[in-house]
Amino acid sequence: MVEGETTSLDAILGGRLMLRQRRDGHRVGLDAILLAAAAGAPATRLIDVGAGVGAVGLALLMRWPGATVDLVELDASLAAMAMENAALNGVAARTRVLVADALDPKSRRAAGLADAAADLVLVNPPYLVAEAARVSPDPARARAHVAGEGAEALAGWVVACIALLAPRGRFVMIHRADALPALLPALGRRLGDIALRPIHPRADAPAIRLLFSGVKGSKAPLRVLPGLTLHEADGAATPLAAAIQRGEAFL
Repeated sequence: MVEGETTSLDAILGGRLMLRQRRDGHRVGLDAILLAAAAGAPATRLIDVGAGVGAVGLALLMRWPGATVDLVELDASLAAMAMENAALNGVAARTRVLVADALDPKSRRAAGLADAAADLVLVNPPYLVAEAARVSPDPARARAHVAGEGAEALAGWVVACIALLAPRGRFVMIHRADALPALLPALGRRLGDIALRPIHPRADAPAIRLLFSGVKGSKAPLRVLPGLTLHEADGAATPLAAAIQRGEAFL
């Protein structure tokens, strides 16, 4: 694929990762960078659910030389770019790109994705429910932003991701802060050692995002971790937020 009117080749994480992505539609942003930064201790077998062009999973392969990743994406054109991005970054041999509906067990199995096999599953799911959102007329953008009908659609992403985890495997997700009431019951029935990290645009502002993590089969209690503030009062990135965006710091 050649850079042109429809795609761009972009450097993220301070140039540590190169990504081919569409110029229009959903593009890799800060949420993906924060999710990768919150992955925790190195894991061996990773699954990036709803991977898009592969930003989260590939970022972790660049940090963890012994890891392999399955990038699971429903959109075949995005999946093709994810495979190209794996090659661009020299990690194609450690990457599988699977075109599948991650929420459908039959689709997962048909793509070769086994349940209960991953050490780490990460997801940056669609943030909106259809009846509460202005849905984009662009199908790709709509898929990236809208989870489906009803609050239970958000919980469906949690259920599907946790099904992929091996016992003691780790789940990590980023979502809107106001989705906590819908998501916490689904997490709490399936995970222990749940940790919540609020993400604040400024120190004096309410959280706009939450990073969720948990361990399958753990009995440890829920923890609320110190929040991350993204911007100073003058709008500049805080030192930690800037270091995370350069790929120099992790949560």
